[in-house]
Amino acid sequence: MRPDLIELLACPLCKAELTLTVVDEEGGEILSGTLDCAACGETFPIEAGIPNLLPPELREA
Repeated sequence: MRPDLIELLACPLCKAELTLTVVDEEGGEILSGTLDCAACGETFPIEAGIPNLLPPELREA
């Protein structure tokens, strides 16, 4: 995921802004981290460069 894409993303649950936390980055691409919503408190993982914005109940299915 490119860091500049955070400006285009919103929480899929409440539509609020997301905050990016980077754990691993390579060549300007975020490989792992989280997208956090301060409004509803939900956290969405970034794994292998792909943000998982599914609701929590659908992530583990």
